[in-house]
Amino acid sequence: MWRKIALFVVVLLMLWTFQESGMFRGAADRSPGAALSATGPRDLQDQNSGETDSQQPHTNGHGTSGQDETQQDLLSNDEARRAATGDEVTGTSSQPTGTQPPGTQPPEAQDPETTDLDVTGNATGNTTGNTTGNATGNATGNTSGDEDADPGVIEIVISAVGDCTLGGDIRAGFNGFMREYNSQEYDCTYFLRNVSPVFRADDLTIANMEGTFASPGAHKDKEYVLSGPPELVNVFTSSGVDVVSIANNHTMDYWQRGYDETVAVLADAGISFFGNEYTTIIDVKGVKIGLFGYSLQYITRTEKDLIATTIRRLREDGADIVIAYYHWGIEHERYPNTTQREIAHHTIDSGADLVLGSHPHVLQGIEEYNGKTIVYSLGNFCFGANNNPVDKDTIIYQQTFIFTDGVLTYSNWEIIPCSVSSVRDRNNYQPVILEGDEAERVFAKVNQLSSAL
Repeated sequence: MWRKIALFVVVLLMLWTFQESGMFRGAADRSPGAALSATGPRDLQDQNSGETDSQQPHTNGHGTSGQDETQQDLLSNDEARRAATGDEVTGTSSQPTGTQPPGTQPPEAQDPETTDLDVTGNATGNTTGNTTGNATGNATGNTSGDEDADPGVIEIVISAVGDCTLGGDIRAGFNGFMREYNSQEYDCTYFLRNVSPVFRADDLTIANMEGTFASPGAHKDKEYVLSGPPELVNVFTSSGVDVVSIANNHTMDYWQRGYDETVAVLADAGISFFGNEYTTIIDVKGVKIGLFGYSLQYITRTEKDLIATTIRRLREDGADIVIAYYHWGIEHERYPNTTQREIAHHTIDSGADLVLGSHPHVLQGIEEYNGKTIVYSLGNFCFGANNNPVDKDTIIYQQTFIFTDGVLTYSNWEIIPCSVSSVRDRNNYQPVILEGDEAERVFAKVNQLSSAL
């Protein structure tokens, strides 16, 4: 009898020991997913206090709303991105590594034997990092993204570049761009070869087409008359450029005939376009992106009404994101004038999500206004109208939009410093991604230009 009682006590003691050690705790208590859910993609809606896009401004590149942060490093956005996407957050950095594309290794982590660090690093980052689904979708035509991703979360990466003149002024005879085209044995892939990995890894690439694909004939009597042969549209198609603005001061260089020919060439090549009387809505992973643009040097009530009406109509047609691309400002001026700022602020106030700009041929600053971003000038990019620009600095601007269950819940931007030429002593019309000290110099330049905005 006593032996049975003693055995029963021993069993109870063993059960109590196992319970205290956690061996009998449920699987849910030990699930690693429980720890991740606080910052993972499933909780993006919570980061905006459960409010929708119409209730609260989107977060800017710092992870804060509106203009609350003014003079902090505008280009250090990586911590906010990692916090929203569930990646480990290791602290804030004001170094250029904080503005590399999602997933890009910092310089010290890159393979020292790799020669094209920026091109390879950006492409690898966009392919294997947070935008794996984007790269797969672009490469295979399947935009379903990562199989393990939350189907209710959609990430869209948009790249934008400045003025692209494919050709030049035929009155100059055998101009520099066409000379380079000839020396490259008429290979259209030459011009954007260094940056196409970035364009192919994103979801949508936007450029300003500064010129025409007009046949020779009557043209305007002006200082520069820009055109290129129609086959040069393959510079866009071969590199991953998806959509171009045709709203600029050279679109009508060959009058209405040249304008119509240019539109026809773009349409036949499958390049979407917008600007002036044209708007477009592009479906990316089920998210509709509306684009419009105008060439504006002044603004009155008429222009304000036009902008507001255009945005409203794009929204009525189902646009989830609205992007404006303006041709504005004064050539070679490094700061936006009051007209540019008035147009930009009115555009954001009228409901646009992003404002891009070109025409000054140099970089201008980036402003956060009411939770949205304004890029006043993207500068030149693949620019055939100047054989050797004094200022060759340019950027690829990238913005990431994240939708959760159909609602825009997160937005972040970054820049990739570039030069319009891959050689220093002239323009070879082949933009290249900068690295090292040159990249840091352009980061600092954009920060300085932005600090006054």
